[in-house]
Formats: sequence, C-alpha cells, structure tokens
Amino acid sequence: MAVSHSVDVLVVGGGPVGACAAALLAGRAGDGIGEPPGVALLEPQRPAWPDREEEADLRVFAFSRASERILASAGAWEAVAGHRVSPYERMHVWHADEAPDSKSALTFDAAEAGEPNLGYIIENRLVQAALLAAFEERGGYVASGTLISLEVGRERVRVVTSCGVFDARLVIGADGARSSVRDAVGIRAESVDYQQRGLVAVVATERPHARTAWQRFLPSGTLAFLPLADGTSSIVWSTDADEVARLLAADADAFAGALDAASDGVLGRTHLRSARQAFPLQRLSAERYVAERVALIGDAAHVVHPLAGQGVNLGLLDAACLAETILAARSQREDPGALRVLRRYERWRRSENELMSAAIDAFNRFLAHGAGPLARLAQRGLGIVNRSQELKAVFIRRALGLTGELPAAARAKG
Repeated sequence: MAVSHSVDVLVVGGGPVGACAAALLAGRAGDGIGEPPGVALLEPQRPAWPDREEEADLRVFAFSRASERILASAGAWEAVAGHRVSPYERMHVWHADEAPDSKSALTFDAAEAGEPNLGYIIENRLVQAALLAAFEERGGYVASGTLISLEVGRERVRVVTSCGVFDARLVIGADGARSSVRDAVGIRAESVDYQQRGLVAVVATERPHARTAWQRFLPSGTLAFLPLADGTSSIVWSTDADEVARLLAADADAFAGALDAASDGVLGRTHLRSARQAFPLQRLSAERYVAERVALIGDAAHVVHPLAGQGVNLGLLDAACLAETILAARSQREDPGALRVLRRYERWRRSENELMSAAIDAFNRFLAHGAGPLARLAQRGLGIVNRSQELKAVFIRRALGLTGELPAAARAKG
C-alpha cells in the first residue's frame, strides 16, 4: 500500500490530551514542526461543537490552573471559556463517619490561596472540539480513521490506518488505556482492577452547589458533586460493581433516594436530570513511556483513580512536556523521534505521574475503603490538614497544578 501522507509527527488519538499535544506542536511554525504537513492527528470520532441548548455532556473534568494555561498556549482556552464553563471556588471533603459540617471535614477555599478559583468543571467534548479546531487553525490535519498497524524503521514509522498510510518521524500514542500504539511497539502495562465502577449523571439539588466541589468518602468508595454552570451538578459515584448495577437499574426516584443517603443530604434532595453511565475503574502504568520514534501520553501511559480528578490534568502536562521536549530538540537540530530525545520527556514526567498515582491510590485505600488504625489515622488527618493553613496551602497548590517541574506552557506568563 502506497504512502498517502508524509508528516513529521502523527498523533494517534484526538481526545483532549492528544489534540492538545498536536495543537502545541502545530503552533510553532518555523521550528520545523507545525508547517503543513508537519503534524497530523488520527481520530475516528470527532465530536460536534456542543450547542448551548444541548444537555451537558456526562463526561466532565476538573481542569486545574496549569491545565487552563496549557489550553491557552494551545490556542483553545478562549473558545472553551466562552462556553458553559463552571469555575469552582471551594472543595469540601468529609468522611462517612463524620457529619459534613464537623471539625473533621476538610475545606479548601480559593481565597485562602489568593486565587480567583480552584479550577473549572468543563465538558469533555467542549475541550476536545476546541483543541481540534485550534489544531486545524494552526495548519494541522485531522484524519478520520483508526490505527491498523505500525512499523518502526530506522528513520521513519510506517503507520497503516483505515484512511490511508502515514509515514512519520514520530508517532505519539494518545489513544487511551487500551492503547493500540502501546501494544504495537510491545510496551507492557501493569494494571490493577479496583473492582469498582464509576457512575456519572447530572442531578438537580434542593440547595445551591455554591460553586463548591463536594466529596464524601464512603465505606464502598467515593461520591463527588461537581458544580455545573446552570446550577445542576455532575456526580461521580465510585462504588462496587454490584452496587453500580443496582443503581443503574433503579428508577429515578429510587436512585435519588440512594444518592441522598450516600451524600448525607449535603445539598438537600436530589433529582435525576440525565441518563446514567458507568465505566470500570483501574490503575495503569506503562513500563515505559517511550520507544524508538514512539511516545505515550495520557491514559496510554498511566491511568489513575478518578477520586482526585487529576487524570486529564496529568495528561495535559504530559502533552505540554512532550511538545516542549520535541521543539527544544528541533531547535538544536536533533532528531525529535530519536530515543535519546524521547527519554528526556519520560524522565520528566514518569516520576511525577507515579507519585500522584501512588498518593491517589493511598487515598482510595485508606479513606474510601480503609478499616483499622491506619484508616482511622487517615480520617483524622482530614481534620488536621483543615486546621493548618500551611498544609492546606500545599494541597491547594498541588490541586492547582502549580508544583513540580512545570513545562513553560503551564507557567504563568510574566
């Protein structure tokens, strides 16, 4: 089969993380990448731009300050912010053994950190659509198709897809936890099944959400209410698979009753406003993030439990770090697909991602499911943190994505 497209970089997967990497690379015309046909992106299901009158996407994410800056660098933030974006100013976290207003509950407030908010709740398809549009505006090419196979050569990668054959100097795998790119180059991934599912839905609440993200640790998992712009809330309920099956099968009134009990009525009575969806929960870590002429980002490299809302933020940091590494290599006339270059990205991101994954896993183990002395100590720790402004400041900066070795795209423009 003859080559249909010859490009510098092919990104496989056009979700927010892959589209962000593509837009960051395509935005640097004159660096040898970003000038057509510099960057192409393979995505089989491009979303339509969401209409303001449509129901909210069930998939929403909490985007940090670092992610906001990365989206701005990618040319997408203005379009995102002009739509139905919900900034949240507080987080309130408590354990099922305590009342929501007890001294053991933990509250983060943006004002304490001198920030206008703690981040934004945004629909997945809105971010994806804005990034793909920004990518095309910068000269990128979006191909509608799926990966069939790839063959890594000494200087190029031959990629066979359902829409033609690509010849690329570098392939970026941004195609999710079941990454075909990762499998094609023989990178193994260690995964842990949490034996849970995450249930998402949109609900109306008796009391206003007060631009607050509410989270309760339960004996069987976690329940979060994420504030949406129209006053409703997106719930993310992580619990045992059997319980999720019962919640999906329950009628709207029975579901609302179960939700009211699980939330301890923190926002009053709830009313289901959407369909319900569920997805399996796992922890995944690829043994390597890179191979010769191939790099993995986002869920293709690592998957974390959703209780801290950090998955997409970690992925966007991957995208920005990889783009910065590639462009720096090109400025020094290095081959951006060479393994020695890609390992710089891997060293940059792997330790940060593994640290965050381990921390989230510990929260899930000791706060959502724990019993015994360690679990009780972790529960008391919420109150200890809440009484310490210094500790709270550390947690807030981490949640905002303002700690660690940040890429230029994630740093404040001075």
